[in-house]
Amino acid sequence: MTQRSKKSPNKLLQGKIALVAGATRGAGRGIAIALGEAGATVYCTGRSSRKNLQKRPATPGLRETIEETAELVTAAGGHGIAVRVDHEVPAEVRKLVALIKRRHKGLDILVNDVWGGDALTEWSKPFWTVNLENGLHMLKQALHSHIITSHYAVPLMLGRSRPGRNHGIIFEITDGDAFYYRGNLFYDLVKISVIRLAFAMARELRKRDIASVALTPGFLRSERVLEHFKVSEANWKDVGKKNKNKDQNSKDQNDAPNDFMVSESPRYIGRAVVALATDPKVMNKTGRVFSSWALAREYGFTDLDGTQPHWGNYARKKYGKYKICDDHFYSYWVPGLIELIFPDWFS
Repeated sequence: MTQRSKKSPNKLLQGKIALVAGATRGAGRGIAIALGEAGATVYCTGRSSRKNLQKRPATPGLRETIEETAELVTAAGGHGIAVRVDHEVPAEVRKLVALIKRRHKGLDILVNDVWGGDALTEWSKPFWTVNLENGLHMLKQALHSHIITSHYAVPLMLGRSRPGRNHGIIFEITDGDAFYYRGNLFYDLVKISVIRLAFAMARELRKRDIASVALTPGFLRSERVLEHFKVSEANWKDVGKKNKNKDQNSKDQNDAPNDFMVSESPRYIGRAVVALATDPKVMNKTGRVFSSWALAREYGFTDLDGTQPHWGNYARKKYGKYKICDDHFYSYWVPGLIELIFPDWFS
């Protein structure tokens, strides 16, 4: 645990302006609330708005709204602002950024968490048999949207960073802290590509005091996962009790309930975001991917129940060792040939 982690996290981001793109539910909501806990003003964006629900029935299983997230941010101690934005549409993102500029003159923290690909992912199917339209839609929804948002938001961040004082930071939310294949071609492209996107942006921003990192949660206890196991955040550990009783009568068990007992709430990755956003030496981490569980050990934060779930250790012990993106891995990335030929690019 670092010395810095002994400080209270409350209000460390007072006066900071954050944009969480994809804040309706899951990791995005948890990140937005955690930023609120730290006192930030948080723009909570996405497509699920109460105004939409008033006009048409809610999509089954998708009841959360950006307005609800904004209210939770404010209740946590920050200032939540809900703005309906389709981040696949450049004009809507440009309008959002213009609004933030008009109200606050700048932006300090950008979180790219637009996803929505669960319904589009077909597991256990080779790429030549999956629905191509759904796969291409996933790339647009969960990758193009991140690029569009960063394109318009970063110029607003440039004026806020001050050498030696204030660092802006961009977060790309992904799945996994390694280069392994992720089980579906399009899903894999998205999750690996946002890690690469964080790295590429970091190379171009390295002299401008804006960090760019990718960040992964472990087994995320999202709203949909809680519904799947028929529990709430208040009683989620009951799944373990039910599975233990079931184990006594059956040897044919699905591992999901056992894995679920090492899950983490969306607030855990949110507190990882806060830890990095408040680290004065965060530029040392730019261009890399990090996990919520490793950062919890480094910075000393905990999940809602006071624990520090470590999905990486659990997965390696149960399923086998895998290699994460470490210093040796990144040594192959920098310096690249183009930077050796043109060292003054983006200076």
